[in-house]
Amino acid sequence: MKHYLYILKSETADKYYIGISKHSLKRLEYHNTVEKGFTSRYRPWKIVFSKEYASKEEAMMIQRKIKGWKNKSAHKKC
Repeated sequence: MKHYLYILKSETADKYYIGISKHSLKRLEYHNTVEKGFTSRYRPWKIVFSKEYASKEEAMMIQRKIKGWKNKSAHKKC
């Protein structure tokens, strides 16, 4: 089943969030309304990158790779 890897950027702080979901726009709405956790502190969020993958496993593999980059700002180039 298709999944999206997405990168969100806070519109109020220099913060990014990297996630995967079947529906990236619904997930963005969730991050902009959730009352707890990391994303609730830096709302509102906007999608700065989104890419569809054939499977959840493939999207997770790329997500782990991005999160493991030594230069944490490298994802800004996506």
